Amino acid sequence: MANTFGADILIQSENPAKAARFYVEQLGFEITDDNPKMIGLRGKHINLFIEPGPPLGPVLEVTVDSVSDATLRLVKHGCEIVKDEPDVPRCYVRDPNGLIYNLTT
Repeated sequence: MANTFGADILIQSENPAKAARFYVEQLGFEITDDNPKMIGLRGKHINLFIEPGPPLGPVLEVTVDSVSDATLRLVKHGCEIVKDEPDVPRCYVRDPNGLIYNLTT
């Protein structure tokens, strides 16, 4: 089970374009993908993605061998599924400590 954290952080915003402007103007990020479904920004050490929707808080990315196997294991150990997108595949999970992460392969 050699899972790794990625350099990607995801947030949600009711106004992704306004949120992106904040990170560009105030923190020096660069918009690298101006897709209305998910705006991509690059920073020196992290990538920030902003998708439309009600804020969940920051979502970290964790790469696993199998999203479905990891999801089942984590739910058995007290995690809660926040958002499941099996077609991608990815699954947002909130762990017992409140951390939300996106499981991906």
